[in-house]
Amino acid sequence: MPTIKNTPRPSRKITTSDLAAYLGCQPTTIRRGLCVNGHYLGLVPTKLPNGRLLWSEAPVFELLGD
Repeated sequence: MPTIKNTPRPSRKITTSDLAAYLGCQPTTIRRGLCVNGHYLGLVPTKLPNGRLLWSEAPVFELLGD
């Protein structure tokens, strides 16, 4: 069976609270930044039908340099 290299893995999604914990800020700071600017530090979430926000984890680690 051939192996496929460099295939992108689906990024894990995290909540706004988890994102805040990674970045060391309050979830309200992230929500406000999103509301005012349309993004938070260049990160744009997926909005669920129930209003919750889910953020891709991979760009967060790129932002943090990990």
